[in-house]
Amino acid sequence: MDLDFSEFFKQYEQIVAQADAAFKTVAQAHPDCIACKPGCSDCCYALFDLSLVEALYLNSNFLEKLDNTAREKILAKADRADRKAYQIKREAFQAVAKGKETEQVMARVAWERVRCPLLNEADRCDLYSNRPVTCRIYGIPTAIDGKGHTCGQSGFAQGAAYPTVNLDAINQRLADLSHKLVERLNTRHTEMGDMLMPVSMALLTKFDREYLGIKEKDACQVKAIEITPKDKS
Repeated sequence: MDLDFSEFFKQYEQIVAQADAAFKTVAQAHPDCIACKPGCSDCCYALFDLSLVEALYLNSNFLEKLDNTAREKILAKADRADRKAYQIKREAFQAVAKGKETEQVMARVAWERVRCPLLNEADRCDLYSNRPVTCRIYGIPTAIDGKGHTCGQSGFAQGAAYPTVNLDAINQRLADLSHKLVERLNTRHTEMGDMLMPVSMALLTKFDREYLGIKEKDACQVKAIEITPKDKS
């Protein structure tokens, strides 16, 4: 990545801080219901996508904080995970095309398991401090499309009333921030703010000027600097 998006990353980190605060509030109110603990990796197998700003943020920290050896190992896992995720999505698309109810197909997809490439052999996240918002609120009740969801490992009872995080509202804020970022780029890909991708693809992608579709070298209105991945190997 040869562009500095720190202005947008700071705004993204504000969303992260609010997500962390929401988790803490629920955890303090219902400590017996929270199952999250070191070594628990249930959420690390869930299928979900990242907005553009979140993908850029994760990719930037991946390049800066991990050495060559660690990155190569993770990228190999990311390639396998991305192939599996693509196959699951392809099969879901084909099922809908053949007439199956979208809600039924998506419910089945929600049960699919793909190991996150950032999950190491000790069942710890290699970029835990920079993990996506979805990972941060997985252990507490959330609402998506008006429907409640809870972690299967938690003690939250189905049908009971608990403080609930509106994941749709968070996703909308991430989408809005991604659109703001795209507006600041002189890019051919004007619809890029709508882009979603899994963690695996966010790690595999080289977010350079060519990928981002920047028309001219000096046309980016965000500050451009050279970022060289740290080699700690």
